[in-house]
Amino acid sequence: MDLTAYAELAVRLANATAEGEQETARGNHEDSISGLDGLRTLLIDQQFPDTRATRSDLDAMQALRIEFRRIFTACAEGNDTEAVDRLNTLLIRHPVHPQITGHDEQPWHLHLTQGGSVADRYAAASSMGLATALTQLGAGRLKLCATPGCPGVFIDASPNRSRRYCPERCSSQGNVTAFRASRKARQRDVAPTAAV
Repeated sequence: MDLTAYAELAVRLANATAEGEQETARGNHEDSISGLDGLRTLLIDQQFPDTRATRSDLDAMQALRIEFRRIFTACAEGNDTEAVDRLNTLLIRHPVHPQITGHDEQPWHLHLTQGGSVADRYAAASSMGLATALTQLGAGRLKLCATPGCPGVFIDASPNRSRRYCPERCSSQGNVTAFRASRKARQRDVAPTAAV
């Protein structure tokens, strides 16, 4: 069972703008859960069929967003135990059950079934996906974007664990900045010699 898509639910929610935050301050991350319309859009974009989200769901999703950000921060700081404890708490609070299903002319495959509200179902799937990513890739692969001022989080699935930036604009921005700094350093090393 590939739970990568479920882990991306956690990333996308963690990167969403929440109530009280300025959307421009979040840089490249376009999702907003500052209101019910934004939450419903996020749910539809993530192909959650039930978009009858309530104010209670919005509050729960905003709290879940904070918890995911804390998990990524703990991993980035090397505090694997805290990240695992937080994820285990979410997994207990939002249990999932595997179910074999076939749809859209696909072969039989597993889905995670969850109960409860819209927020409960999102929490169950995203927590399970994030837990799978952490256990399969390692806690060091849950990272914070290295671009100053960008609060983005991501899962580093690169073969050599070298990714430093969230996949949006920051990735290319970071590469350009590194290239310019490298070029400037080379120019300083090759200082012109004085004519004799």
